[in-house]
Amino acid sequence: MLYYLFEYLDKILDVPGTGVFQYITFRSALAFLLSLLLSTIYGKRIIRFLQRQQVGETVRELGLAGQNEKAGTPTMGGLIIIFATLVPVVLFAKLHNIYIVLLIVTTLWMGTIGFIDDYIKIFKKDKEGLKGIFKVVGQVGLGLIVGIVLYFHAGVTVRTDTSTSDVFKVPTETVIMPAPMEEKSTATTIPFFKNNEFDYAELLAWTGEGYEKWAWLIFIPVVIFIITAVSNGANLTDGIDGLAAGTSAISVLALGIFTFVSGNIIFSNYLNIMYIPNSGEMTVFIAAFVGSLIGFLWYNSYPASVFMGDTGSLTIGGIIAVLAIAVRKEMLIPLLCGIFLVENLSVVLQVSYFKYTKKRFGEGRRIFLMSPLHHHYQKKGYHESKIVTRFWIVAIMLAILSIVTLKLR
Repeated sequence: MLYYLFEYLDKILDVPGTGVFQYITFRSALAFLLSLLLSTIYGKRIIRFLQRQQVGETVRELGLAGQNEKAGTPTMGGLIIIFATLVPVVLFAKLHNIYIVLLIVTTLWMGTIGFIDDYIKIFKKDKEGLKGIFKVVGQVGLGLIVGIVLYFHAGVTVRTDTSTSDVFKVPTETVIMPAPMEEKSTATTIPFFKNNEFDYAELLAWTGEGYEKWAWLIFIPVVIFIITAVSNGANLTDGIDGLAAGTSAISVLALGIFTFVSGNIIFSNYLNIMYIPNSGEMTVFIAAFVGSLIGFLWYNSYPASVFMGDTGSLTIGGIIAVLAIAVRKEMLIPLLCGIFLVENLSVVLQVSYFKYTKKRFGEGRRIFLMSPLHHHYQKKGYHESKIVTRFWIVAIMLAILSIVTLKLR
């Protein structure tokens, strides 16, 4: 909203200094600072409100050290993240930008699913929460919305021929530079390869001429799968104090770099990567999101004063998935979100192996002492803080390696 006010002051009233709001970097800095302040200052008030409402965590007996001390700790702390993200976005972002609209919808959609799940667990005294099938339906519904919008909306375009641009050349005479050739496309980026654009439509090339118009049959299911997988991965990672919030902040910060360079014709030309018009505006959302996650960590670090609950974890996963898809970096998710992937795989492997050995040998056997993986290390006697810190270090390494793919091909 403030963006439109200052745009009016700059272009209509010509007030000196108001043009600074046109810069994404300036608005991103403001969004980060405001979200950080909101999450730290008002976060305490939200925690007190949750305590008054007796929104406490019910801890299942899993035989983990320090587990009983967590009983009664307020949950639904994801409300802090959602609140501290959306307020700066509404104030500083271009609300007509289709990517910002999608991210706001994602935040509210996944936040609502997570809130319902937490509400059932706490107030209905049902430890299972929202039935799995309803969670999946909600995730698929969001995937449909995101996939349809990204595929059909006229404002979602790309330009892959940045290497032919003349933006760096100094003309010897006055010339009119051609406008960038933008097009609708389902192209994405394959990391670590030169000429690394891959179009989902190519998977239908065998059907003959005109196959491009059926690309949505591939693209939309891929979007649904990614959103469902990443949101569940974030949900599983949220098991010990500060783990999900910290690793997510690192991954989102890396995505912020991708959105900024992909939405800037100068940087995309220099790096020879896909130029995605208007995607740079997502940097404002990312800055607010990172600020809210860091502010939330103020209260969620060990020993946690609040848990994010599914209200936060599902929202985080959904936002990361949509960001990666929108900036055409979804194939980087297994690397960038490697912590989520490993946590997911540990559960899948544990359950599958247990069922297999029970059927074959008559008794179930386990690969890990406990899954998800962070509980395995707890069972081995590692302190929560050590586990979280080491997972953060791994997340930083994965984020750096992901960023390096901009040039390492």
